[in-house]
Amino acid sequence: MDTFSTIPIFTAVVELGSFSEASRKLGITKSAVSKRISALETHLGAKLIQRTTRKLSLTEAGEQYYSYIHRAKSLVNEGEDAISSLQGSPKGHLKVSVPMVFGELHIAPLLSEFLRLYPDIKLNLSMDDKVVDLVKDGLDMTLRIGALSDSNLVARKLSPCHSVLCASPEYLEKYGTPTALNDLKQHNCLYYSYFRSGIEWTFYGPSGLERIRPEGNIQVNNSNVLKQLMLDDVGICQMPLFLVEHEIANGTLIPILEQYRLPEHGIYAVYPERAFMPAKLKVFLDYLEQKLSDKSQIW
Repeated sequence: MDTFSTIPIFTAVVELGSFSEASRKLGITKSAVSKRISALETHLGAKLIQRTTRKLSLTEAGEQYYSYIHRAKSLVNEGEDAISSLQGSPKGHLKVSVPMVFGELHIAPLLSEFLRLYPDIKLNLSMDDKVVDLVKDGLDMTLRIGALSDSNLVARKLSPCHSVLCASPEYLEKYGTPTALNDLKQHNCLYYSYFRSGIEWTFYGPSGLERIRPEGNIQVNNSNVLKQLMLDDVGICQMPLFLVEHEIANGTLIPILEQYRLPEHGIYAVYPERAFMPAKLKVFLDYLEQKLSDKSQIW
């Protein structure tokens, strides 16, 4: 059998966790995927994938085989990166994921200029607030905001990200303006579901580090919705400055408890470590860093 032509099928099944998903991605039938995997197992003389009605799992042999394939794939990618770095004009497909609202507000307006500067780059941009898996999703880079978990990925800080506790003037007029952290217990605190620092709000004040657990009647996984709820006088929320800078400037949202400092986070470009960075990725990172650095004094 042609082992090399079967390897992409095997890796697709492993990374997508499904014969059906692999068949859709590869544009072949599910039965063709199953036959090629069975032929590969016969060729190797070992069971690679344990199939049940609910899920797929790799056998010990499958885990070992996949680890070798993954290393080989990384070497191929590094070879392509090395060649592309010798070429004059960056080109190729660039697959990037960014947070939904940040992407709409601050990345989307930058794209037309970037694509004019680098017309040979084909940009595939996805927007999602969930933390994505770069390897599984085949991404070149993702933007992440906030605390980063330890990993073997490279993180490049593009801009600081400060947050502010705020509410509408009408809400504060009706329910009163908090003057101390304990006052928040008497208020409706709106909460972002994907808040990566956990369910508590952290503050640095006159007495040092303090934490509270916000209490409110709604959690939302979209920060634009939370901003609209504040503008509709529903409650108080902790928001990144990049999202509410205009509302604070025009007075439709009011910062509160300014004697307390919220933790500073960062806006990071995260990408796999490689011996050679692809030229297409390097120019995109440099472009974003240049553009976002102009916001560093605001955010």
